[in-house]
Amino acid sequence: MSSMGIFCGTAGGTSMKVAKALAKEFEIDEDDVINMEEDYDDLEQLQNYDILFIGSSTWGQGDVHFSWVDVQLELQDEKPDLSGKTVAFFGAGDSVKHGEQFCSALGKLYKTFTDLGATAVGFVDKDEYKYEFSLAEMDGKLCGLAIDDHNEKGKTKERIKNWVEQLKGELDL
Repeated sequence: MSSMGIFCGTAGGTSMKVAKALAKEFEIDEDDVINMEEDYDDLEQLQNYDILFIGSSTWGQGDVHFSWVDVQLELQDEKPDLSGKTVAFFGAGDSVKHGEQFCSALGKLYKTFTDLGATAVGFVDKDEYKYEFSLAEMDGKLCGLAIDDHNEKGKTKERIKNWVEQLKGELDL
């Protein structure tokens, strides 16, 4: 069976809520759920897994959570070969207050990981969301699971549940 790791940058806890749901549904040990701010050590950790669940809230003008900034720069500088790795992105945003960059951190992380050879799964239909713009939008889909607990909290559990089922199919689990 493929090894799975969850790497999550979170501030308000929404992204970590998704990480915990993924850990439960995919039976991922708590040691393999990496809070980027507290548990992340180096790029070698990413190499330990075949399947990576990458989570980040979106900040400012579509930026990744601060705990991802140095990691993202290190990935871009060192250019490790991530071919053979499968990556699914998830994160939190505010489609009303920050609708001009809704969950854009997912798009930035997508670019970083796929530029290094990783294969992305878990695209979600954008029509289920209302926002102005997002770097996570690609060909009519979002490149991962976007959660808006500020404005659509009532949809969060269902979105997570549907995404998990979709991933199980895409990952043949």
